[in-house]
Amino acid sequence: MNNSLRLWILAMRPKTLPAAVCPVLVGSALAVQANRFQFIPATLCLLFALFIQIGTNFANDYYDYIKGADTEERQGPKRMTASGLIPLNRMKIMTAVIFFMAFLFGVGLLPFGGWWLLLVGIISIMLGYGYTAGPFPLSYLGLGEIFVMIFFGWVAVCCTYLVQAGNISFLSFLGGTAVGALSTNLLVINNHRDVETDIKADKKTLAVRFGRGFSAFEYRVWFLVALICTIVMAIALKSVWIFLPLISLPLAIKLSKMIGKPQTGKVYIAMLGKTSIVMVLYCVLLSIGLIFS
Repeated sequence: MNNSLRLWILAMRPKTLPAAVCPVLVGSALAVQANRFQFIPATLCLLFALFIQIGTNFANDYYDYIKGADTEERQGPKRMTASGLIPLNRMKIMTAVIFFMAFLFGVGLLPFGGWWLLLVGIISIMLGYGYTAGPFPLSYLGLGEIFVMIFFGWVAVCCTYLVQAGNISFLSFLGGTAVGALSTNLLVINNHRDVETDIKADKKTLAVRFGRGFSAFEYRVWFLVALICTIVMAIALKSVWIFLPLISLPLAIKLSKMIGKPQTGKVYIAMLGKTSIVMVLYCVLLSIGLIFS
């Protein structure tokens, strides 16, 4: 593989991309369950979500370095601008290009969901930048969890369902809550790991504000939220198929125990990957359950 391409793939942070794919998968499975699935809007939703996630990751890579959050002391995966592997100006330009591509895919959804989706797309891009940039960066104010739950949970799942089915259902809200909770845990494990360097960069995540004990508790709560949503959806649909995602429960329990103990940077990186696996496994099995229910 070309070394430059490999660097850009690393900058995309592949372990976080399930946060973009999984909501579209679940929203589309809900549309199948309702006999409303449409391939074109589902594909456009997937592309929009992926480009928003990648653009946010690029912006995070750029602005965290500018603000001093990414240093040699950081225990997480190597960041491209902080390590000098991708020039700052090139990362800045590519971030803008990726968000512009996301905007174009979002415009393609307007015939399926109406002009108000344009506002959703613009706000998504603004907050993708605003997650780490601007005078009130969300991640530096401890608002990252709210951003992820809203946009990678409720908005992503419900809008994916909406552009296919024409409405937002209670089930799509429950699905969005479950997916958003699991997406949020990807952020929680990162913040839990980076407490020391975030303190030096004045990045006031919830883990910094309240300590690792709180973020470990938060991590477990988000898993519990997904579990509760699963049970409610199974009851609402009167289908045992919806219990399929519980296959991911043992790994979630194992990770919940691990986060309560001090770990090395390498272990936290592995935990991030396994948290991503829980999310993917949960969403794939939930989608299968919805289709068969």
